Amino acid sequence: MIKLQKIPFPTMVRLMNFYPPFIGAGVKIRLVDAKELSLEVSMPLKVTNKNYVGVHFGGSLYSMTDPFYMLILMNKLGRDYIVWDKLAFIHFKKPGKGKVKALFHISEEEVQAIKDAVHQHGKWEPEFKIDIKNEDDQVVASVNKTLWVKKKS
Repeated sequence: MIKLQKIPFPTMVRLMNFYPPFIGAGVKIRLVDAKELSLEVSMPLKVTNKNYVGVHFGGSLYSMTDPFYMLILMNKLGRDYIVWDKLAFIHFKKPGKGKVKALFHISEEEVQAIKDAVHQHGKWEPEFKIDIKNEDDQVVASVNKTLWVKKKS
């Protein structure tokens, strides 16, 4: 079994493009900045991710955002920390038509604040918000993610 934490982040991003649920939905992951671990995730509207009324299926919209904050934070914090997805919700704002995309980034200041909070409280639950936008840069849906972070003993 391959442990994802042992694979360099850029390689992991390339491999995730072959993850069957992402292939089926047409999700594409692109590393925007290797140093900052910033990602762009996009998904065109196609028959495999279209709902009954002809717009993006809500589950596909959510799935295109699911693991990325956790993976970025795991890689930024390093192996001394445990990072899990804890909670998520999606707020649909308008029908998703055409290609949609989401940009993921966690700043070094946010990472340091998470480390400080874990040090002070023993664990921390950072919250992140990601907007999924259409080709006209309008928000189609907003996803709120809560992670759970703890330093390994």
